[in-house]
Amino acid sequence: MIVNIALLTVTDTRTFKTDKSGKILVDKISKAKHNLVDRKICKDSKNAIKKILKDWIKKKKIDVIITTGGTGLTGRDITPEALNEIADKHIPGFGEIFRTISLKSVGTSSIQSRACAVLANGKYIFALPGSSGGVTDAWDQILIHQLDINHKPCNFVELFPRLKEK
Repeated sequence: MIVNIALLTVTDTRTFKTDKSGKILVDKISKAKHNLVDRKICKDSKNAIKKILKDWIKKKKIDVIITTGGTGLTGRDITPEALNEIADKHIPGFGEIFRTISLKSVGTSSIQSRACAVLANGKYIFALPGSSGGVTDAWDQILIHQLDINHKPCNFVELFPRLKEK
């Protein structure tokens, strides 16, 4: 099953030309034969992030949103706070698994990551770090499997029809 994905890079400094992590994700989405339906870059501003995400979660053609950047500990890192304000449900296991995977590649520095995931209006939103290693670990060891309808014993894709149940 093809998954329709929107990609948001949160940064004060990068452009499409210099967005290495975004480019990695664009390539991995394509290689997995999913559909990148939109891609944007915005500043580290909670209101700017929320505005884009609120627009995307209203679009029927988008199944999944991936953000990269803004998940660290500095004052400008506010992506998790933006997600928190639009979330219907949190997916704590995503961040837990991500930090476990990161522990193997960056050691105890993984504690500085606030990578997270939420559900908002029936859409999955994954907030990944802005580092190339972080997005690679998240995609190669979590998302590629969970966005594959054939992954067993279960996956995120098979839940799409039920995410808006009341």
